Amino acid sequence: MAETKSREIRLKKRPVGMPRESDFELAEVKLPEPGAGEVLVRNIYVSVDPYMRGRMADRKSYTPPFQLGEALTGGCVGQVVRSHNDRYQPGDFVLGMQGWREFFVSQGSDLRSVDPALAPIQAFLGTMGMPGLTAYVGLLDIGRLRDGETVFVSAASGAVGSVVCQIAKIKGCRVVGSAGSERKVDWLLSDIGIDEAFNYKDADDMMAELARACPDGIDVYFDNVGGDHLEAAIQHMNNFGRGVLCGMISVYNATEPMSGPRNLFYAVGRRLTLQGFIVSDHYDRFPQFYADMATWIGQGRMRWQETIVDGIENAPSAFIGLFKGDNLGKMLVKVGPDPTA
Repeated sequence: MAETKSREIRLKKRPVGMPRESDFELAEVKLPEPGAGEVLVRNIYVSVDPYMRGRMADRKSYTPPFQLGEALTGGCVGQVVRSHNDRYQPGDFVLGMQGWREFFVSQGSDLRSVDPALAPIQAFLGTMGMPGLTAYVGLLDIGRLRDGETVFVSAASGAVGSVVCQIAKIKGCRVVGSAGSERKVDWLLSDIGIDEAFNYKDADDMMAELARACPDGIDVYFDNVGGDHLEAAIQHMNNFGRGVLCGMISVYNATEPMSGPRNLFYAVGRRLTLQGFIVSDHYDRFPQFYADMATWIGQGRMRWQETIVDGIENAPSAFIGLFKGDNLGKMLVKVGPDPTA
């Protein structure tokens, strides 16, 4: 059969500060016919995520850095086009990590089947995927959530934060969230149904804002932002409170080291736990996560939003938009036709 042409996004140079579109390049490649045991997959949706910013720097981390001149990788949902693998048939929907490209060839061992009857296929990159599992593990396992507690979530309207909010409400907790626009605040209050939400960009004093929103203190803080959010949360945490350190998007593009929370001494007297985690350490939780999420979705207790950008060539601008707050819910790039839509 003829070779398959595919476009992909490569890292052209390592960003300094806020990434620019000139740090990326669009390239076209020709993929060979899949060999024995291999499949050809046409991507439909590609994920862009804040953690990818760290992989654009050449430094030691929990996952290897992206290499210059090579296609970026990340979560993707696609459809098998041709198969020489008994596990997958043409037409099957699959989840993988070969994002930022239109087509790819795989041996199949790095793919998982996706059931469109359970949720829309793109949801497996958000609520039913890595962001959802991050929220689930972070809140229930790392945060050790107990019914009826007060939970504060930063970046509460994002892909992770919005799932955290909803799980906490399902568990009977009082939930407070911060977001970066009035539209996001309205969505959290009206659609998600959390108890309090505020626009942190309009908050003159984060300490005072949290004092108003959490008059009885905070039991669990789910941190997606860091910076002044973390400092304010520590100020208002109750004895034996737990801080779940998931991400710190406020410092990802910093060119100089940022100062830590000035009130960290409260962690001693209040016996606080501040614990970071990486979701890939907890993939054993996927079966229970899927079971619980399927139940909650079936009960109408789990909602989500997606911000979808069209075209692989626009993946860099979608990624940059994450740091400008352009997304409500999960940011996705649609790179091929979706036959389930």
